Amino acid sequence: MIRFDNSYARMPQGFFARVDPTPVTAPSLLALNGPLADRLGLDRDALTVEMLSGNAVPQGAAPLAQAYAGHQFGGFVPQLGDGRAVLLGEIVAPDGARFDIQLKGSGPTPFSRRGDGRAWMGPVLREYLVSEFMAAMGVPTTRALAAVATGDQVWREQGGLPGAVLTRVAASHIRVGTFQYFAVRDRKDALAALTDHVIARHYPDADGPLALLDRVVAAQAETIAQWMALGFIHGVMNTDNMAISGETIDYGPCAFMDVYHPDTVFSSIDRQGRYAWANQPQIAVWNLAQFATCLIPLMGEEEAAVEAATTAVHRFAPLYQAAWLRRFGDKLGIDGAANQSLIESLLQMMAEQRADFTRVFAGLSDGTARDEFADPAAFDTWARDWQALSPDTTAMVRANPRRIPRNHRVEQAIASAVAGDMAPFERLFDAITHPRDLRTDWADLAQAPTPAQAVRQTFCGT
Repeated sequence: MIRFDNSYARMPQGFFARVDPTPVTAPSLLALNGPLADRLGLDRDALTVEMLSGNAVPQGAAPLAQAYAGHQFGGFVPQLGDGRAVLLGEIVAPDGARFDIQLKGSGPTPFSRRGDGRAWMGPVLREYLVSEFMAAMGVPTTRALAAVATGDQVWREQGGLPGAVLTRVAASHIRVGTFQYFAVRDRKDALAALTDHVIARHYPDADGPLALLDRVVAAQAETIAQWMALGFIHGVMNTDNMAISGETIDYGPCAFMDVYHPDTVFSSIDRQGRYAWANQPQIAVWNLAQFATCLIPLMGEEEAAVEAATTAVHRFAPLYQAAWLRRFGDKLGIDGAANQSLIESLLQMMAEQRADFTRVFAGLSDGTARDEFADPAAFDTWARDWQALSPDTTAMVRANPRRIPRNHRVEQAIASAVAGDMAPFERLFDAITHPRDLRTDWADLAQAPTPAQAVRQTFCGT
């Protein structure tokens, strides 16, 4: 039995639509994250395939689809909402932390906008792999509890594809877009209720909307600095994809860089490079400004509120810069704040010589980094200054994964799963959830792709 305690279902009218998952034809388990179930205090035997597919609603659940709006690539959409996901309910883990349990790909909702509400197996398995790698590296993130094949076909541009449902775990699914939904409707009462809910759930030390804004700004600065240090590109940093909790959420056309360049873009729908790797911090500021705008009506006299909110959003830049220098300093085993020019000169050299992001940093601790450069002599010149600082190899090993979910490896695992073979997925999952381990049997998974293997575009594909 799962003990639910559904606080969001007790929010006022208009926050959600009550809707059950749509049953599927022949559910079968693809993957179950046992250690995560244990951490949540869930009985693994209670996580039946019928529940994880949406065919059976567990006792105590309160299924609903959340309402939210959002800026998508800068254009505002006043109503989005969970169009292919159902929040089953919330649980409280043994340590007192509260989590959402959500089924993604569970069928249409009132927010589906004529969509089928389904997901095909590829995006489900990609999110499972990427989110669990992020968790293994300590990045605040949603988690993957299970993936289930539905036995049904999902029709996309490529034709019929095997359907699947992801069970996603999050501190909450409340987004900047959730606040925007009520702000655009001039629902000050709902904004106040939502603010109180978020403070109680995520930031109990915040004493009002301005303090909440401060906390969210700080949380996002840390999270984005962490994922930047892994070469991660979110792909769709819309306001409906920025979680108030500070977690990374909605892994759609996301990817990790192979060859380093700050302008790298993968998402097929990001045609202008709005969400390129180097642009992500600036986009975060833009998103946080939209959040601040929603809170201003709750902050007292308008002129003073605007000034205070603006000051709070402007705190992102120094907080992010400090976190970025700390993270990249750890990757080099040095004091990042005192050696910013050394970090930046390495990144510039990596971009000019098309060096692999992950392999360069992982190779610094074992002497193989120079092999990633077309001009090793240039690297040697840089390395003399770096080595003179007596880098901390322990910090470097902790900060630098040997393996990431390489785009081509994820695609290979998906292709095998579609063909009925989960072994490549399971092997890749084991390797990337132990990303720092030195394992010769996983050496191939640390290799960069050949030009023929390289994935240059990623797709949302749900």
